[in-house]
Amino acid sequence: MLTPERHQLILSLLKEHGVVKLQELIERTNSSESTIRRDLVQLENENKLRRVHGGAAFVHGNQLEPSYIEKTAKNIKEKQAIAKYASELIQDGDSIYLDAGTTTQELIPYLDHKGLTVVTNGVNLIEPILEKGITTYLIGGVLKPSTKALIGSRALSSLNLYRFDKCFLGVNGIDLKYGFTTPDPEEALIKQTAMSLAKETYILADHTKFNEVSFSKISSLKDVTLITDNGLTKSELSSYQEHINIKVVTT
Repeated sequence: MLTPERHQLILSLLKEHGVVKLQELIERTNSSESTIRRDLVQLENENKLRRVHGGAAFVHGNQLEPSYIEKTAKNIKEKQAIAKYASELIQDGDSIYLDAGTTTQELIPYLDHKGLTVVTNGVNLIEPILEKGITTYLIGGVLKPSTKALIGSRALSSLNLYRFDKCFLGVNGIDLKYGFTTPDPEEALIKQTAMSLAKETYILADHTKFNEVSFSKISSLKDVTLITDNGLTKSELSSYQEHINIKVVTT
C-alpha cells in the first residue's frame, strides 16, 4: 500500500472510531509497526491526528462534538468500570445530579441505593432511571439534539431550585492548562451551576479525554475529584496527579 493510501485509511478509521489502537492500524494496513509509527508521527505533525498511548486519536475542532450515538459506542468497558466505582460513593438517601452523557448513563444500572433522588438534564437518562423506581426530576429548558441535554435559561432557573449531596458530570476535554472543557458554552454553564449546588462533584471521564481542549471551560482541575480508567501511561498520570484528585479504576 502506498503511503498516501495508508494515511487516508488511517484517517478514515480515526474519523469513524475516534480512537484506534496501533495493532489494529498495523493489521488494517498490512504494514509493519515501525511504518505505522512513522505514519502517526507525520500525521500528528500535520495536525491530522493525536498520538495516544497504544494508538492514535482523531483531532476534532474544539467546537465540534460527536453525537450521542457516536459517543455511546466508544470505550464502553472503561465507562462501565468508572460508573461502577462512582456508584460506590453514593449513600442511601442521597440526592444526586446526573449530567447528560454516556458515562453518567452507565451509572444507572448500579443505582440500587435506598431513598435516592436524582435530578438530571439528560433526556436519555429518564427512562432507565424510572425503570429503577428512583424518584426523578427532569429540569426544564431547550433540548439540544446532539447530546440529548436540556440547556438554556429555563434549564438554569429550574436547576437552581435544587441542592445535591453529589454531582456527577461528563466532560469532553481534560488539560493541565485549560482544565475541564466542553464544546457548548450553554452546556458548560449548566455543568458549572450543578457543581455550585453540590457538596461534592465528581467528573467521570475515560483516558481518551486527557490532553484534549474544547471551546468552553467548565472549571479548573482542582475543583473536583476525577474518576478515570487505567489507560494513561504512568508519566501522564503522574503529571495530572500533581494538580487534581484522581481515582483510577482498573478495566
